[in-house]
Amino acid sequence: MFKRISIFGYGTTTKPLTKHIKNAVFYDDKCTEPYAGINGSFVRPSSEFDPDFSDLEITSPGIPPSNPLIKKAKNLISEYDFFNDINNLKIWISGTNGKTTTTQMMQHLLEDKGSVAGGNIGVPLADLDQKSPIWILETSSFTMHYTNEAAPNIYALLPISPDHISWHGSEEAYFSDKLKPLGMMKSTDKAIVPEVFKDVETRAELITYKDEKDLAKIFNIDASRVNFKGAFLADALLAMAVDKMLFDRVNYKKMNSFILDPHRQEEVRDTKNRLWVNDTKATNIDASIAALKRYEDSFIHLILGGDDKGVDLKELFEFLKDKKVKLYNIGSNKDKLSTLAQDYTLSFVKCKNLVSAIQKISLNLQKDEVALLSPAASSLDEFSSYAQRGDLFKNTVKNI
Repeated sequence: MFKRISIFGYGTTTKPLTKHIKNAVFYDDKCTEPYAGINGSFVRPSSEFDPDFSDLEITSPGIPPSNPLIKKAKNLISEYDFFNDINNLKIWISGTNGKTTTTQMMQHLLEDKGSVAGGNIGVPLADLDQKSPIWILETSSFTMHYTNEAAPNIYALLPISPDHISWHGSEEAYFSDKLKPLGMMKSTDKAIVPEVFKDVETRAELITYKDEKDLAKIFNIDASRVNFKGAFLADALLAMAVDKMLFDRVNYKKMNSFILDPHRQEEVRDTKNRLWVNDTKATNIDASIAALKRYEDSFIHLILGGDDKGVDLKELFEFLKDKKVKLYNIGSNKDKLSTLAQDYTLSFVKCKNLVSAIQKISLNLQKDEVALLSPAASSLDEFSSYAQRGDLFKNTVKNI
């Protein structure tokens, strides 16, 4: 029977679905007049969606539950659900921080076994090789919110902390979506999760860990032979744990040959050989705390701010209150940050923008100190992406 399929959002994730769905109809908030899309599809304004003339709706994961399209839908699924019948081993990787790096590291280790990586990492499921024996999928809380049928064979979960509160509606809802796959997994599946979730209900074999040291011990990995430190050590160990679980091997040489992406604790030097650290990808509290711990032996000039997505930032300031640090607040939440800095008696400067913050730091930065961009907030209030924010940071520093 022919199904009338509606796709919400005409973007990077959803456009490739036209390779698998004939005569797909997209409904997009940016569309004002109907037009022809790629591969014989149609694009219409969101207001034209009628659930009575749709048998199945597939949503772009970024569309929030509050969107009228989502509220009208009667047969809503995710792209993960749509490709649920692909018969291969599926590894999902999630967590508040580090899931991109962990996914990349795992693909680096497993590529000799024919694996491919995608999901939230940048390659939509519709573009992945369906003949690949292993799909390694970076999986966001947004995707899991809309996924009700698909589940991983292996779920690798990094630590989670409050994030995307404005999208999910509450901390509890965010945590619930991160743990949602565990409730749908089978007894033959395996999950590696932080020990705090040891009592979660699941039929999967549950392997819990306290920290990096514990993770290394459980899988008999010598962490001292792994070159990655700080926040990246957990990413590497989790990737190696899955390789050990599947193929009973620990390849230190291969792991250590992995090259990190820019924008996470990326060190750059100015013309005076002073240290500046581009950690623009730290868009939440935990990521910023991880960077601060790495450099806490030095005085830190810390650039904070952006769109904090409604998160309570007191946890960050509790961590900062005893540290050698001065804050340079930018972005849409700089007033909020400045008020908190006053409450916690922290030295701060409220800056016009990122360039202004860099200029102010440059006047005071000593050679034994660190200038750190680790915003604990999204970039989308002033930039098109965290990468654009990081590139501006690096280019400005190079011209000092």
